[in-house]
Amino acid sequence: MKQGTTIITLDNGYHLWTNTQGEGDIHLLALHGGPGGTHEYWEDTAQQLKKQGLNVQVHMYDQLGSFYSDQPDYDDPKIADKYLTYNYFLDEVEEVRQKLGIDKFYLIGQSWGGALVQMYAAKYGQHLKGAIISSMVDNIDDYTKHINQVREEALPAEAVAYMKEKEASGDWDDAKYQSYVDVLNDGYVDRKKPAAISHLASTMATAVYNVFQGDNEFVVTGKLKEWNFTDKLKDIKVPTLVTFGEHETMPLDTAKRMAKAIPHARLATTPEGGHHHMIDNAPVYYDHLATFIRDVESDNFKD
Repeated sequence: MKQGTTIITLDNGYHLWTNTQGEGDIHLLALHGGPGGTHEYWEDTAQQLKKQGLNVQVHMYDQLGSFYSDQPDYDDPKIADKYLTYNYFLDEVEEVRQKLGIDKFYLIGQSWGGALVQMYAAKYGQHLKGAIISSMVDNIDDYTKHINQVREEALPAEAVAYMKEKEASGDWDDAKYQSYVDVLNDGYVDRKKPAAISHLASTMATAVYNVFQGDNEFVVTGKLKEWNFTDKLKDIKVPTLVTFGEHETMPLDTAKRMAKAIPHARLATTPEGGHHHMIDNAPVYYDHLATFIRDVESDNFKD
């Protein structure tokens, strides 16, 4: 398969940026978070797996609306209603798979991408060898409880009270409020900030992010507020790796419960890893991922 960047045209006429790295017969399709983020923390995944002794073709893409792909006019209510839905992004994964010409592959998703992995594995599992849910809960209520706990532990009481006051009034642009968000991001989301993926301008697709998440990672005011996949975890039949950082926004207790609820799943955690633990502690993260793939490939996967 062609290495490097390919722009694919979806059946709806929009274009997505895709990129393939690595060689071999094992295929891994990587989904970014946000929603509205980019592929960039997957850029070295093929190299990292090569260090672990695995040749894997890693396919990445920016979802519709994200920085490197087409960005529809979401100010048009008809476009927003059509494309800013769970079902659109789920079926987009399947169309990308078809356009790239891969089958019997591994699907990994970070955060929001991990929600897509859960939905895809339940609906389109016949195409998968394995699923990797990276830092995503099955029930958003667990997340909101945990992030409230996190900020109460990380910030002084007056700072938490100030944040709640600004959230109640919707004053998201308040500089002091955003400074507290930065402190929390530094501790639990982006613990390591490699220069290679920094930018002079923001690459976040805020039009997408705000509709699903809200203003930041520590509030959920958008469509994700209703996210609850718990009852459907039983429909994920493929071997599954649930992987969370040990110092992040997603609660480890939920990860443990998910690993028990999914019929064929194991849990692996990353010490010193925040929400982006593939960056914070890459050797451990990719050791877990390589071990999982190797076990599935050798028909030696055990829950």
